[in-house]
Amino acid sequence: MAIAGWLSGAGAQALGAETAKTAPPLATVDGQAITEEDLLPQIQGQLRPLQNQEYELKSRALENLIQQRLLEAQAKKQGLSVDKLLEQEVDSKISEPTDAEVEAFYLGQKDRLNRPLSDVKSQLASGLKQARVQQARQEYLKGLRDKAQVTIRLSRPRIQVAANPERLRGSSKAPVTIVEFSDFQCPYCRRTQSTLQELLAKYGDRVSLSFRDYPLRQIHPQAQLAAEAARCAGEQARFWEYHDALFTAAKLDRDGLVEQARALKLDEGKFDACLSAGKYKAQIEQDLQDGTRAGVNGTPAFFINGILLSGAQPLEAFSAIVDDELARPAAAAAKAGGQ
Repeated sequence: MAIAGWLSGAGAQALGAETAKTAPPLATVDGQAITEEDLLPQIQGQLRPLQNQEYELKSRALENLIQQRLLEAQAKKQGLSVDKLLEQEVDSKISEPTDAEVEAFYLGQKDRLNRPLSDVKSQLASGLKQARVQQARQEYLKGLRDKAQVTIRLSRPRIQVAANPERLRGSSKAPVTIVEFSDFQCPYCRRTQSTLQELLAKYGDRVSLSFRDYPLRQIHPQAQLAAEAARCAGEQARFWEYHDALFTAAKLDRDGLVEQARALKLDEGKFDACLSAGKYKAQIEQDLQDGTRAGVNGTPAFFINGILLSGAQPLEAFSAIVDDELARPAAAAAKAGGQ
């Protein structure tokens, strides 16, 4: 099965910019035109989630059509209707669940069902068989797809988001870069840290992780100062150690931040002076603005080679995108060439 991208993120943006230049203006004010391109700085952050939703809808519809075409082609080859094909090749080969299997399934659901086995036995048996039929159909479709020439040109929307080279875990030459927008007081960000550690261990030098600040100051009043403290720790080349400590810390007030610096044996005088000066407020604000323009509206948010993944997602969600990216020719070439 071959998978190819249709337009790269940069290519799509260039095409959009070219279209905006040639499209008629949306309005004029005293002869001055207002174009689609003029609107983008104000609305692109709000458009990103809609573009991702559009992709998900198209992707699901595309998968359904691919499956339909595969089944229709196989049915035609065997001189059958699609329904007859599935009945002959899949459904008829699924056996009825045994009494022991139904009883075991019932015991696992007993508290939720709150009814005796005799009342629900037939429904449970039917449900078990239907689940097996669906699983077998998916496996049959996978077999058809593996034998067919399927090329997908629908590509995920991308936005170029710069990594911070000073706060990068992994190799700067990795073919896949994850840019994380995070908040040290966010419980979902804290929950995701173990997943990110698993991800980096799984892929080694093929994936790097860059941290950027997105303190949700209205609901997390300690997040801003914690972000500043982490950057102050970075002045002493201890950003990641301090980062890890903050995501396990019980206190994120000023005393707690100083306590963490002390535990890491940082130069306390320099750390305290840095924190008191507020010298990184502007950089943190820039991260916030960049994230908002890219479509971030909550934390954690991740851009995997420009592909947005929002929330505390499981390892499988990250791996699905990373695997696709590593399979792309550009990623493979970068890895081979060490670029």
